[in-house]
Order: sequence, then structure tokens, then C-alpha cells
Amino acid sequence: MEVFYLGTHRPAWLGDCPVPLFVSDTTLRQRRRLPRAVCRWALDSGGFSQLTRSGSWADGPTPRQYAARIRRYADEIGGLDWASAQDWMCEPPMLARTGLDIRSHQHLTVINYLELTTIDPGLPIVPAVQGWRPGDYLDCVDLYARYDVDLRTLPLVAVGSLCRRQGTAEAETIVDLLHRHGLLRLHTYGVKTLGLARFADRITSSDSLAWSRTARHQPPLPGCTHRGHCGNCRRFALRWRTSLLRKTPLSRPPRPTPSPDHLTTQPSPMTNPSEKR
Repeated sequence: MEVFYLGTHRPAWLGDCPVPLFVSDTTLRQRRRLPRAVCRWALDSGGFSQLTRSGSWADGPTPRQYAARIRRYADEIGGLDWASAQDWMCEPPMLARTGLDIRSHQHLTVINYLELTTIDPGLPIVPAVQGWRPGDYLDCVDLYARYDVDLRTLPLVAVGSLCRRQGTAEAETIVDLLHRHGLLRLHTYGVKTLGLARFADRITSSDSLAWSRTARHQPPLPGCTHRGHCGNCRRFALRWRTSLLRKTPLSRPPRPTPSPDHLTTQPSPMTNPSEKR
């Protein structure tokens, strides 16, 4: 793993936090004045909250509205590595909430990515592959290909519907399967920390807001002067991040150089999203 984005409900952290952040559009969209980022960051579309609340994107931002917001954030906040598309998660409870099947969620996810990249081709939109069973994810990859989007050639591809799985082995199986099919630069949305310990060497980045949930069930840190728990406390968040990364190396181990006898045709190396800045 090259980058870990610390999730936060507090957009103001962008102005003075020393580590990469993962911030949701839902926390930024109502702000008239935006902070100027001193750190790199990525934008979450707020899709899980939107679909959980409404069962669709019908009363959420349209693709054109969302694209305009991303452009504003990129220009006014700065430091934006990339932005999530308005994808449709495929966990069974989410399918029950929307009343649609996996294939429909995948189709809506792909169409949204195409819309966003058509509206403003200069935006750093990252597509998501969605599914539930491992094979579903390959079906989603194929669906992008039907619209002439070769995910193997993109700087980063997000993997959705991983964070609420009971077993980290399932997430690892999906990551490995995508790797074998040439998707080598992956971002895993909100995976469990035990999952990162298993497959951090096979992903490019990940994010997590798990620290906040953990803090809500613990006493405040000694010395904290805010009221109540540390669920929105940057001091707790940074300590949690440090502890996590001690167990999860940020950098991938170097890959052995194949001998000429074992060279095979591979997609061209993908560009690290951070290299654009």
C-alpha cells in the first residue's frame, strides 16, 4: 500500500492535518467557504449514506451537480488526488434497500462513471468495480470494457462492497482475482484493518473511518478537553492511524524482475495518482 487516507467528518482538518485524508461530499457540499488543503486528499461521493437513506440517487446530486462540486473542490481546496464516482454498492442489505439486483447496480455504476467523465473530462474520477461474489467483480470489469473502458490502463480503480464483509478472506480473494486479471492499482474502500494486514502489499491505497467508531466506545484520551468521546478527535485519529500503519507497511515490497524467458505481455504500467501533483 502506497497511501492510506484517514477518513474524517471534519473538513476543516484539510487546512492543517499532516496526513492524507478521505472526506465526503456530504460534509463539504453545504460549506460556503472551503479550507485550503495542506495535505493530499481524496473525495468520497457519500454513496453509501445516500443509498441507505433514500434507496437511490434520485434525490441526491445529479452527475452534473456532483461534477461541478468536484471542480470547485479541486480549484478552491486544492490537493485533490481523486474523486469517487457515484457508485451503487452491492451488499445484500443495500440490494434490499434499492429493490434492484447486482447487475442493475453495476450498470448504474458504470453509466455514472461515463457521465461524469463526459461532463468534465479533466476531473480525476476513479471508477469503482462493484459486486458481491468474486465473479461479480469480473462481470463489472467486462461491463466497463463493453463501453470501451479498459480498467487495466487507468491510474486507479476502486473496489466497492468490501467494508461490511464478515470475513477478510473474502476481500482478499476479490483483490487477488482482480490482480490476476490485470487490475494492479486498486483502492479498497473502508476495508477492515485485519484485511489490510492480509493484502496491503497488493493494493495501492485504502481509507478508513473505523477510528471514529472505535473512539465512540472508549473513554476520552487522557488530556483531551472536548466533551464526551473522541469520535471526532484528531488526536485520537492520528494515534489510531500510527498504530495501524505500524502493522501495515505503506510501501509495496519490490517485485522481482522476470527473466526474459518468463516475460509476458502486460498492460502498460499505470501512473500513480499522486504523480500529477
